[in-house]
Amino acid sequence: MASSWTWKKAIKVGAAAATAGGGGCALLYLTSVYNSDRKKEQVQQKLAASGLNKRPSKPLPTRADQLNSLANEQFDVLIIGGGATGSGCALDAASRGLKTAMVEYDDFSSGTSSRSTKLIHGGVRYLQKAIMNLDIEQYKMVKEALHERANLLEIAPHLSFPLPIMLPVYKWWQLPYFWAGIKAYDLVSGGDCLKSSYILSKSRALELFPMLKKNELKGAIVYYDGMHNDARMNISIAISAVRLGASVANHVKVVDLIKTDGIVSGAKVRNQLTGEEFSINAKSVINATGPFTDSIRKMDDGQTRDIVCPSAGIHIMLPDYYSPSNMGLLDPATSDGRVIFFLPWQGLTIAGTTDTPCPVTNSPGPSESDIQFILSEVKNYLTPDIDVRRGDVLSAWAGIRPLVKDPNAGDTASLVRNHVVHVSDSKMVTIAGGKWTTYRAMAAETVDEAVEAAQLGVGPSMTDGLLLEGAHNWAPTMFIRLVQDLGVDTAVAQHLSDTYGDRAFSVGKMAGLTGQRWPIVGRRIHQEFPYIDAEVRYAVKEYAATAVDVIARRLRLSFLNVQAAEEALPIVVSIMADELGWDKEEQDKQTEDAMDFLRMQMGKDLNKASRDNIPVSLTKAEIAEYVKRFNALDDGKKGYISINDIRKSLKSQGEEVTGQQIHELLNELDANHNGQVEVEEYLQMMSAIKSGTVSHSRFAKMAEMDYKAKKYGEHMERSGGGV
Repeated sequence: MASSWTWKKAIKVGAAAATAGGGGCALLYLTSVYNSDRKKEQVQQKLAASGLNKRPSKPLPTRADQLNSLANEQFDVLIIGGGATGSGCALDAASRGLKTAMVEYDDFSSGTSSRSTKLIHGGVRYLQKAIMNLDIEQYKMVKEALHERANLLEIAPHLSFPLPIMLPVYKWWQLPYFWAGIKAYDLVSGGDCLKSSYILSKSRALELFPMLKKNELKGAIVYYDGMHNDARMNISIAISAVRLGASVANHVKVVDLIKTDGIVSGAKVRNQLTGEEFSINAKSVINATGPFTDSIRKMDDGQTRDIVCPSAGIHIMLPDYYSPSNMGLLDPATSDGRVIFFLPWQGLTIAGTTDTPCPVTNSPGPSESDIQFILSEVKNYLTPDIDVRRGDVLSAWAGIRPLVKDPNAGDTASLVRNHVVHVSDSKMVTIAGGKWTTYRAMAAETVDEAVEAAQLGVGPSMTDGLLLEGAHNWAPTMFIRLVQDLGVDTAVAQHLSDTYGDRAFSVGKMAGLTGQRWPIVGRRIHQEFPYIDAEVRYAVKEYAATAVDVIARRLRLSFLNVQAAEEALPIVVSIMADELGWDKEEQDKQTEDAMDFLRMQMGKDLNKASRDNIPVSLTKAEIAEYVKRFNALDDGKKGYISINDIRKSLKSQGEEVTGQQIHELLNELDANHNGQVEVEEYLQMMSAIKSGTVSHSRFAKMAEMDYKAKKYGEHMERSGGGV
């Protein structure tokens, strides 16, 4: 029997469907809801009978235990690749009772799976193409994705949620056109519809999204898709596989395949952290390496043709004031035909597009032209009151999307729209293409092929409705218990609950004392973000082995704010050193590797270059004023500003800062890294601030305050006095 809640939802959206397409559409919708509800009940009954949805209580095996298992045991299935699809395959295989192994060259979710737009979506554009072209295959693809979207929100409710997305309308004819398309999206969702879409007047649209450009705005349409923390979701899938008995290891590279009588029967691998090599034996091998699919395929058959056509998805992070905290925006037709999403995520704003051709590389990064394209498109949709500045870009990254050709097709030029599962002559199974939303369905299909190819003799997939790590006892109000029971502040508690689900208490219990009245525990590793010391320790238990593993995937700091990630790095390395026994040499190496990652892959070098390459465009009066400020700070008229000058100025202003903070101030301007700031570097910074290439500078503000204090006296009277 369908729940009363479901039928209230059905009646509400069914009424909307009736308005859109008549009573026949409404009847079809209600039937879809009923059938979907029955199917969900059957799935839950099957999972309850199997015991798979019981919350695991045993501690995770250590990484050393996992490596030992991989080297010494015989497996039914070995999965190469620990992204969303590979981890999904591991979970699917383990849930069927197969002895499962998985290895990942870098870290779980280190590639494409951590660099997505963060949406869990069915594909509004694909549905439009399906309807316009009467394409039943495209329709089925959207229908499957909509089911997987709903399933992912159910199996990991702490990590995912429905997000309203606005389509602003600037031409009257677009209003009914977009509305019909979005209503069709609701109807195709059927029982998996998240919430019903709706139309907004101009005034209401501006009330909900006040940053929108007002001129010529006619109204807007709002629809719903899902959103998630992609890297954490990926790690949760991998950990869920471990809970069901899978042996997994990150930082383990496949160097060759093992064949027995012409059949792939395992792989030779190398521990990237120690250099140790060993073999993993398995009855079936699955290649789920995303953009690197062809490199593994060529290990199997050196003559095989490439099927991956890599395409980069570029994204930037902007401050929170660029978007409302609970609504995204979609620009369906940019100046060059690509799609721009503009979404609130983790307290900031993510903006990005997809489908830029690129080479396959282990360290993809954006270009300055990519960043400028996104900023220009964002500017087209925002009110002129908002100055869209290059200096507001907090981080920037690229993810390689592995678009694929069908190796079974005669026409090798055309790309498939969805994904490809291919079994080679040597029985290696390759899964390539697809998207984040459909990872589970792709994994189920892939494991089906592996079971058939190796004649493993197990039943069908059990992952539809299978709860992921942290979901079993989670509730939206769990953060309140964390505050009350552990003594962490509310923002930290909300973050822990939304990241770790019912495992948040295990994390919180590892938190150190703050030494303050409140919060009692939970030392933040950076004051601007709710990440705490305990998360670094817990990350090691979840197989984080490098500093980059933590700042990029276990915490999302490098993706959110590259400068904050650099500032938090010493604390992260120090905690990991305690947990993993790193000596000074290893700590220095980890710091250097992490800085390389931030510079090359997270946009740090591009941010710096954009500032340094700006020509000095100041008026004579501005230059004269800034030179005066510089000279006031230059004690002894040396011609440059030193660390001692900064320390003396801050002390005179009553500021207590650490040595590290002083070095950070100096490094804002010290372009040639000689430990001092010349007047040319200072003028360059002030010009960058004027142009918007830099949003703000602590050094510039310190110099301004130091100059005013010396010009007007050490004890300036504040205006607006009193008695």
